Amino acid sequence: MRFTSEQRLDDGVIERAFTLGGIPGTLWTPESAEPAPLILMAHNNGLPKGEPRLVARARYSAACGYAVASIDAAGCGDRPRSAADEQARAELRRAMRAGEPVDDIFESFVGPLVENAAPEWRTTLDALLSLPEIGGPVGYSGWMALGVRLAAVEPRISAAGFFAGGFVPRAQREEARQVTIPLLMLLQWDDEGNPRQRALDLFDAFGSKEKTLHANAGGHTGTPWFEVEDGDRFFGRHLR
Repeated sequence: MRFTSEQRLDDGVIERAFTLGGIPGTLWTPESAEPAPLILMAHNNGLPKGEPRLVARARYSAACGYAVASIDAAGCGDRPRSAADEQARAELRRAMRAGEPVDDIFESFVGPLVENAAPEWRTTLDALLSLPEIGGPVGYSGWMALGVRLAAVEPRISAAGFFAGGFVPRAQREEARQVTIPLLMLLQWDDEGNPRQRALDLFDAFGSKEKTLHANAGGHTGTPWFEVEDGDRFFGRHLR
């Protein structure tokens, strides 16, 4: 892991950009003499680690005493995008706008994204846990499909907060039954891009004994800010 920039933000959080074998990422850490618990924060496929909503959540969590890390998945953010990926994204958006079936397009595009992203996140986790300012335990926050895969295969993740969940590849819908860590799932009740009943069915499928569903009125980007605060209270119960 090589750090390429560092700045101290107004809230006292230290923000550092890094690269790891061609993977670009950002690490936010609090001002603290003690090693901090770690939250891996992933945005939905196609969006960058620098997306303003993710950065706002990351800075808030870091100011609350967590180390927070995000990376760009292959084909997302600062990483090169193939013509095939761009065509698949465009076709998915067109089909959703037209109200056409999207399951086959979604499986062929997002399924491989998850398969490729999970190993990179695990490699990143290895590198992060070797830093003296990070002491674990580890939480996950964000992109549902990737989070299900990581929660199923990565024993170092102790708790997870998931977003949306209406469109998750078939493989992850099956893997949800293997997930037993504490979960907090956020659902926007009127999310035009995530069928509500699918999200509820996925929540029901998780094998966790402790799982909480928060549903709020509004569309995909309308999640209230107080859910960020509630999320940090959730992680406070399981990562401290």
